[in-house]
Amino acid sequence: QVQLVESGGGLVQAGGSLRLSCAASGNDFSISAMGWYRQAPGKQRDLVARITRGGSTNYVDSVKGRFTISRDNAKNTMYLQMNSLKPEDTAVYYCNAGVIVASPFRTYDTWGRGTQVTVSS
Repeated sequence: QVQLVESGGGLVQAGGSLRLSCAASGNDFSISAMGWYRQAPGKQRDLVARITRGGSTNYVDSVKGRFTISRDNAKNTMYLQMNSLKPEDTAVYYCNAGVIVASPFRTYDTWGRGTQVTVSS
């Protein structure tokens, strides 16, 4: 089973920056699309940004121009550069990935355990 581990969360003042990382580990797999989601207390988990294996990206409107998603396929790692952070960005950020196993062939979705991002005003 492929595991995803997020890192890079923390406490930052409004206007500051953080860079999240998500590393996938396991045996004999490849990753298709990957995404960052976030969940604030009492709210549902929502998509923040998504990136295909080829590098096509999409963002939720509230982070466009402030966040940048990227990935290194050779390292099976995804990143989220977050600039101009706002208190409303405070949430647990989760990594999601589509996993492809060649033999026997199967695909599945997997999640990391999340990393807390707190933005103070």
